Amino acid sequence: MLLTAITCLLMQLLLVESWMTQSRVHSLCFNLAVTLHSRPGQPWFEVQGSVDQKPFLQYDSDSNKVKPWGFLGETVNATKAWTELTQMLREVGQELRMILPVITPENNRSKGPPTLQAKTCCQREAEGCTGAFWQFSFNRKAALLFDTMNMNWTVIDPEARGIKEDWKDNRELVEYFRKMSVGDCSHSLGEFLEHWEKMPEPTVPSSKAPDTQQSSLIQLIVWIFPVIIYSVLIDIMKLRRRPGTLEGTMRR
Repeated sequence: MLLTAITCLLMQLLLVESWMTQSRVHSLCFNLAVTLHSRPGQPWFEVQGSVDQKPFLQYDSDSNKVKPWGFLGETVNATKAWTELTQMLREVGQELRMILPVITPENNRSKGPPTLQAKTCCQREAEGCTGAFWQFSFNRKAALLFDTMNMNWTVIDPEARGIKEDWKDNRELVEYFRKMSVGDCSHSLGEFLEHWEKMPEPTVPSSKAPDTQQSSLIQLIVWIFPVIIYSVLIDIMKLRRRPGTLEGTMRR
């Protein structure tokens, strides 16, 4: 079971990376950070948006405005899709903040209020949305991956198994995650692409991945590898202690 989960996770990571290298394929991603109790003068919710790995917007709960970032953002900040995006980000911030107080990873040793970091991405081709996912981190520790196209959950951090089961059983929450990534994200990307594709070269968002994309994937795999080793060792220790095994019999 563990080997299957590991294989599934690595395949999904490679799938995400392949999005950026396919021709005529574009992606829209949002990096979100939520805290339950922010310090004075600091927002409790922040967002950075990028298209094909190129930043183009920022949002925070204090200003409640989507701010354009660079030429790509300036090109579309007067569109209807930009206005709709402001409402969408406001709602997702409120939704994530509502579930934050009940997030308690197993064996949680973190001091202070919990924090949630999330990344949602959608992939779009001419025929529409062809891929979407959410990645969740608790207190800056990668925990869960949710492929919203096939509704498959992958546990990255074993301590987040309980949270995964709770969320998986919450149909309204699951449907919200699916709608936001497969529906809203893909719709916004399609609207923005109509404007960006009219831009003169070389400022049109390129679907080719920069070198930093490969390095980011390598860094994520390097981070996950110790987690995999740790999980394997824990499972081996549990197996050896089960009644009926040689070591379990000797202990008795």
